[in-house]
Amino acid sequence: MQASSRWFIATTIFLSMLLVVMPLPQQWLWFRPAFPALLVIFWVSRMPQVLGVGFAWLVGILEDLVTGASLGTHALALSVLAYFSLLTYQRTRVFNPAQQLLWVFVLVGINQVVGNWVHGLEGKTVPGLTFLWPALTTALLWPCVTPPLRGLCNRLHIR
Repeated sequence: MQASSRWFIATTIFLSMLLVVMPLPQQWLWFRPAFPALLVIFWVSRMPQVLGVGFAWLVGILEDLVTGASLGTHALALSVLAYFSLLTYQRTRVFNPAQQLLWVFVLVGINQVVGNWVHGLEGKTVPGLTFLWPALTTALLWPCVTPPLRGLCNRLHIR
């Protein structure tokens, strides 16, 4: 991987971490998109030979450190997400935008279920299916975020 690729990937992850800790009103916190999950799906699907479960685990550890969550919570959830992304990246590349949106909802939903399971083990349960709101907002963001990222990747020759 070229140095410019590393810097661009690191910059996008850094921006996602800033968005994770960006202050929001209390009533909007459940609707915050899972920006690191969105970028893990994008980068693992874009560069599956180079980035994989280990990359997702590192992003998850970084998210744990930034948010103050129990160490390993996001790392486990993002690793599972990356595993399923790696299993299906060839098929999802040919999906139309609506199918990609639904697949991102499923992937981030799995990410949220794993995270909620870990929180449940800690005694911090979430009532109902409230924890799935970020999956919906992330999926709705997918068609808005990926074309500009693809364009920048093509312009910077990141493959």
